[in-house]
Amino acid sequence: MNDPPNSYLSIKQASDGIYKDKGSKFIAKAFPVKDLEEIKNIVGLLKSEHPKARHVCYAYRLGFTPEETRSNDDGEPAGSAGKPIQNTVFSAHLHFVLVAVVRYFGGTLLGVPGLIHAYKEASADALLNAEIVTIEPEILQKISFP
Repeated sequence: MNDPPNSYLSIKQASDGIYKDKGSKFIAKAFPVKDLEEIKNIVGLLKSEHPKARHVCYAYRLGFTPEETRSNDDGEPAGSAGKPIQNTVFSAHLHFVLVAVVRYFGGTLLGVPGLIHAYKEASADALLNAEIVTIEPEILQKISFP
């Protein structure tokens, strides 16, 4: 198992982004997160807050290994939503972050290249509006001696 780095980048608090194309609206939200349970709760909350939205696609990166990152297209064509969101997280070198994009369909199909562009731009806008912070991991140790 690899040791965690001495420090890493994350976001300080939730931030928003938006992208519009051909009547569709892509509302992006970025969140600092600690674990899968928190991610599930946030995605569930977004779905309940936006019941008329067609899709709530997302990507997250929790730790420092490939197994600790996932993306979800939520019904969009495979690789057209979650992967572009995930790539914006990777490009920003962020960890312990969730980026979700709520899509309201505007009546005109965008095609896979259009979807990739839209999800990338919306998620990049949310991260552009986020305050990036450097986290110094702390280790709690208990030392006992007579």
